[in-house]
Amino acid sequence: MNAANKTLPRALATLAAGALFGFGLSISTMIRPEVVLSFLRLSDFGLMLVMGGAVLVVLLAYKLAPRLLDRPLLGDVFHAHPSVWNRDTVVGAALFGVGWGLCGVCPGPAIAGLGAGNGSLLWALLGIALGALVQGLRTR
Repeated sequence: MNAANKTLPRALATLAAGALFGFGLSISTMIRPEVVLSFLRLSDFGLMLVMGGAVLVVLLAYKLAPRLLDRPLLGDVFHAHPSVWNRDTVVGAALFGVGWGLCGVCPGPAIAGLGAGNGSLLWALLGIALGALVQGLRTR
């Protein structure tokens, strides 16, 4: 199979996965900043079930898929994803958490919320993009 024949299935799988992810965020009400903020204020624990379910699915997929399949469905090999904890990781995680706590918006749900018609999330996405730009310029 040549490279062009591999690209379309991967693009369609990516599109389907993104649509499913956005639909799940919408159904779970995670696209509504007021719901996220009530979760972060510890007054509504519904999103804890959503996040716990997501972590469980990802954990099972990362641990079981390489054992059950010889290779990924749309890839050549399974890749390890090592994580490195250092000062930059901790500072970045803290800044992300503070931003999330202030506005109740995470990048994925913000994009899904735009798709659901919440135009005010453009401000949050602008802030996310600006933060990513500053981080990118800082690490050059």
